Amino acid sequence: MIDETAHFYRADLTAGALKLPESRVIADLLLNRVDAAGWKDAIMTKNVLQARNPATARRLTKLIRGRLETMGPDLWSLVRDAKGEIATQAVFAAAVKHSHLLGDFLEIVVGEQHRRFSTALTNKLWDDYLDGCRERDRHMPLWSETTRRRLRSSVFQMLAQARYIENTRNLKLQNVHIADLVLDYLKTNNETYVLHCIQVAL
Repeated sequence: MIDETAHFYRADLTAGALKLPESRVIADLLLNRVDAAGWKDAIMTKNVLQARNPATARRLTKLIRGRLETMGPDLWSLVRDAKGEIATQAVFAAAVKHSHLLGDFLEIVVGEQHRRFSTALTNKLWDDYLDGCRERDRHMPLWSETTRRRLRSSVFQMLAQARYIENTRNLKLQNVHIADLVLDYLKTNNETYVLHCIQVAL
C-alpha cells in the first residue's frame, strides 16, 4: 500500500537509464558485502564505475545502489553474472520497484496502448501521464519542462534497453518475453507490483 503522504513520484530517473555495466559493478560490491570504507575506495579512489568526475560517481552509485537494494542477493547475482538480456531485465525489474514513475507508466500507459493495439508510444502520452500523476500523488513536485523532458528521455531509454520499444526515435511498441530466471525471482519474493508492470504486453 502506497503511503499517500510520501513523495512516491521522484525525478531521480534523470540520473541515468539502466546502466547495465555500472549495475554489474555495484551488484558485485553488494554481493561481497563491502563496508563503507570499501565502497569509498572502490567508487572514489579506484573509480570502478569509470565516471568522469567524483560527483557523477556519487550520483550513479546512489541511483544504482538504491535500485538494487530494493531487491535481494539472488537478483543481484543475475545482474552481475547473467547474460546481457537477462541481466538487463533484472536491472529493469529493480528500476521499476525503485521508481513508481517508471512502473506506473508501464502499467497505466504502455499497458493501455497494448490493449488498444497501438503500434507506438508518443511524447504526448508521456506529457499526459505526468499531468495525471498529480492526481495520484498530491505531493508530487512541480517539475520544469526541462526536467519533464529529461525524465521522458530516461524512461524511453530504459524501455528501449529492455526492448519494450524498438528505439527512442520511432517508439514502436514490442512484445517482451521476460526470462524465467527473472520471473522466478519476482514470484518467489512476491513482487506483485513489479510482475504486473513488466508483463503489460501479455
